[in-house]
Amino acid sequence: MKTVNARGKPCPEPVILTKACVDQGEKEFEVLLDNPVSATNVMRFLEGQGFGVQLRDDEGMLTIAARLGEPKGETSSGPQTQVQAKPARPSDPARKETFSVFITTRTLGRSDQELGEILMKSFLGTLAQGDVPLIVALANEGVKLALYDSSSCDHLKTLAKKGVVVLVCGTCVNHFQIADQIGAGVVSNMFEIVESLNKADKVITL
Repeated sequence: MKTVNARGKPCPEPVILTKACVDQGEKEFEVLLDNPVSATNVMRFLEGQGFGVQLRDDEGMLTIAARLGEPKGETSSGPQTQVQAKPARPSDPARKETFSVFITTRTLGRSDQELGEILMKSFLGTLAQGDVPLIVALANEGVKLALYDSSSCDHLKTLAKKGVVVLVCGTCVNHFQIADQIGAGVVSNMFEIVESLNKADKVITL
């Protein structure tokens, strides 16, 4: 069985290495990791490609067994890793142009932080009322908008309920050490973020 060694690799390299293995036509292989966020990203990628996956946790050394067409497996030991599926976007044949939003800051504008937070909350709230984007991707300080106690978290949840895929940069989450405080969206990786943003006709960057 082929083995993909992604231990010690920064995001999004584990997903890229896994994708290369899939592109080579491998139908059964293992991926070695040492980062729970990377493991979740790799599992979601593989499931999206039609693989059944099983995660084994040996005191922090993670192994994902993947087999094409197999039912989804469970974690064999250690804490279970939850994989959140992307919400399906409802079809809208009348929609002529799609867009996505890429947010790298917690505030809208920088001269007044309090005002900037109010404006960002208003922007996301307004965004949820009209034609919603395909993707809202959060990176750098923008990931803090998805915190449980953020004033914008509820608006991100509303967008997700309407079919918007909310992606939260895992590298940024780890940098700020807030993985246990994320209240909205899916902790993702830069590979998936770039791939997803490219599916839209245009991208609004804040």
